Amino acid sequence: MTDTDERKHLDENRERVRERRIEAVKRWVEYIQSEPVDVWGPQQNAVVNGQLEAAQEAGVSAAHQQHVEDVAAAILAEQDDST
Repeated sequence: MTDTDERKHLDENRERVRERRIEAVKRWVEYIQSEPVDVWGPQQNAVVNGQLEAAQEAGVSAAHQQHVEDVAAAILAEQDDST
């Protein structure tokens, strides 16, 4: 496989992955719009908590961990404000 072919293959793979992510986000948006926050909120919290735990296990810096926690708190605050 030439470098050009390999690059094209990687680009195509990246695009497929990107499209799957976008579709997953669209499905999540549809879900949260169709269900009350007390149904999907705990699910989202579990995802965020799992990400925080994974970051802790990966040995990230305290500053990065704090940033993730701050972003998660901001998301939760925004959700509380919208209900």
